[in-house]
Amino acid sequence: MVYVKWAFILTFWLLVAAFFHYTLPQNDIARVTDTYEKRIDPGENSWFWASHDVGSDPTTANRDVFFIQTRGAGGKVMVYRNEDTGWSWPPYFKVNSSNLQAEAADMKSTAEMPKWVAIRHYGWRNEFLSIFPNAVKIRPVAGPNVRLIPWFNIILLTLLAALVYAIWVRWRRFRRARIDPLLEGIEDNMDIAGEAIAERRGRVRRWLDRLRGK
Repeated sequence: MVYVKWAFILTFWLLVAAFFHYTLPQNDIARVTDTYEKRIDPGENSWFWASHDVGSDPTTANRDVFFIQTRGAGGKVMVYRNEDTGWSWPPYFKVNSSNLQAEAADMKSTAEMPKWVAIRHYGWRNEFLSIFPNAVKIRPVAGPNVRLIPWFNIILLTLLAALVYAIWVRWRRFRRARIDPLLEGIEDNMDIAGEAIAERRGRVRRWLDRLRGK
């Protein structure tokens, strides 16, 4: 049971970590190489696509999605989708995908004359599942080695850690004050009941022994 308990705890926290890693904003520094629009028919990977753009028909199965192609300082290629999130999850309340696409197109550059930009996004890139991170903001930076500190993530995770710790401390106090004494009382009652049953069995056994002796 100990292994099952720790396996459950580890699985739970891995899921929590994956949730925050997918949802919280991240920043990549790269240069925009191209922008384009493509018709998408979400299938089994539909969970990794945002909802329809604000104002469009949500009943249609397919839709046009903006994409932003980039290349990092080390040569790594990354492709971002550019979709509105609206009022759905995650709560970025993004409704400016068209404007963002125009900004990205204006920041296109070549390797000979690079324009470095910071792309804020959430989500994952997976070629096998054909999923892309969703760009939510793009802005120019001085160069590829600019250090961006994720203050929002640091503050949010710190507050969440403090909240979890406060709940855990109160749960420990409640357990020690209410649950542990109750469990100890139940255990004591079970011990008393067990002793009583054993005593009765001993009496019956002695009575049967007396009968056999007659």
